[in-house]
Amino acid sequence: MRKYKRLIISIVVVVAVLLLIWFFFIRKTGPAVSFDTETPAYGHIATTVTATGTIQPVDTVAVGTQVSGTLKYLYADFNSKVKKGELLGQLDQSLFQASVDQFRGQLANAKSNLVFQQANFGRQEQLYKTGAISKADYDNSTYLLNAAKASVASTTAQLASAEKNLEFSNIYSPIDGVVLNRNVSVGQTVAASFNTPTLFVIAKDITKMQVQASVDEADIGNVKDSQRVSFTVDAYLDDVFAGHVQEIRLQPTVSSNVVTYTTIINASNDQMKLKPGMTANVTIYTAERDSALLVSVRALKFRPDSTTLGKKYVLLSAVRKHQQETPKDTNVVTSNAQKREGDVNYVWVLRGDTLQQKRIRTGLNDNTHIEVLHGLDPGDMVITGQETGSTGAAPTAKGTSSPFLPKMGRKR
Repeated sequence: MRKYKRLIISIVVVVAVLLLIWFFFIRKTGPAVSFDTETPAYGHIATTVTATGTIQPVDTVAVGTQVSGTLKYLYADFNSKVKKGELLGQLDQSLFQASVDQFRGQLANAKSNLVFQQANFGRQEQLYKTGAISKADYDNSTYLLNAAKASVASTTAQLASAEKNLEFSNIYSPIDGVVLNRNVSVGQTVAASFNTPTLFVIAKDITKMQVQASVDEADIGNVKDSQRVSFTVDAYLDDVFAGHVQEIRLQPTVSSNVVTYTTIINASNDQMKLKPGMTANVTIYTAERDSALLVSVRALKFRPDSTTLGKKYVLLSAVRKHQQETPKDTNVVTSNAQKREGDVNYVWVLRGDTLQQKRIRTGLNDNTHIEVLHGLDPGDMVITGQETGSTGAAPTAKGTSSPFLPKMGRKR
């Protein structure tokens, strides 16, 4: 009997030893799992629309001439600052002056004839009243007097026209501003027969500029008047210029089957860095939030695999540290945010010692961060990714280790 008892004890000991060997040396464990985590933080978020445009002065005037002639004098050039009424150029006035002199002579002749016809009419009228002349002679004298008066009026009008043409040969600035473009040179013939030629282009105030941006039809629905705008130009890559949307023109432009709408953006140019014709890279802020609770967009895309679901995990000291740093006004911000509706999304958080899926409401999304309207607190440990190692260990948050794992000594 004792022999059988020893045999049984020996078998039990051998089996126990084999189980221990299998458990510690032969048993295959699952790969180590670590999580990329973050805590929601308050910050600024905005949705934007990007476009390109051209910088132009707010108000420009094209200065031309109503008469044809040869440019004799030029008193303004590119970038010249001019005042309203200042002489910019002058056409050759010899022909215009000759025309004025001609009509002045004709007017003097017409007036002299009028004086003669008035005197003749007076005599004919006296004779007609006494019956010395016929009614036909009286009517003839009346006709000649009226013709003389009409001749004086006609010649006076022709003289006024000639004098006006002489005045038009002087080209004056209609506004105070800066000459942006000069299209003529001294000695050049200007023809104004069919349309008014543009001699100068004057900008009224180059301290105020505007950007004509082309916004795609897919984005134009979010663009509204008075929205904040920032833009850069290639000449000053480190400078960001500010402006606001002034107007969205309803006339579309179609190029290569792409429909765009011209959007006018006003901008200040006090430092005179912006120059007409520069290309602007425009960012229009269609919606903005300050002090919004933000989380990475990656958190919405995270899905744990089947090997990690249902297991228990240890809440690390880093989580407790974040909970201690939670702002005191968290409840106020959350309650205000709950007043706004948003899209429904889901994230995974480390809650206690387990993985927990949470339903949240989200708002603005800038493709990097997303606004959390409600469903998360600043102290929540949100999982944004998962990494799987090659050695067996309990899953933990990245950057820390489980207190149940054996600690490896460091090489010195």
